[in-house]
Amino acid sequence: MKSSEILTGLIIVGLFTVMCSGQTSQELTDDTQLSQQETENELVEAMTALLGRYQPHVPSSEKRSIPQCAVGSRCAMRLGPRFGKLCECVRGSNCNSFLLKCI
Repeated sequence: MKSSEILTGLIIVGLFTVMCSGQTSQELTDDTQLSQQETENELVEAMTALLGRYQPHVPSSEKRSIPQCAVGSRCAMRLGPRFGKLCECVRGSNCNSFLLKCI
């Protein structure tokens, strides 16, 4: 009889501690999620300020006066041991030195 009372008491105490620790961990995760969102917002603001400061200094193809080639078109011409550039490949493609085309 005594052993069954002790066992039920231990089970009740165990369930109570599990329920209480679950509630505190949920409160802590809510606090950490809020602080993570605040730090993300601060980082986004800092990055936009940084990009806004350096935006005018980004070189564009219009300033270089080199026309842009489409993918698959000729971008260079072989002149003996050297290559002469006809146009600039669009972003995401490179001028292949063997085929002399934008790939």
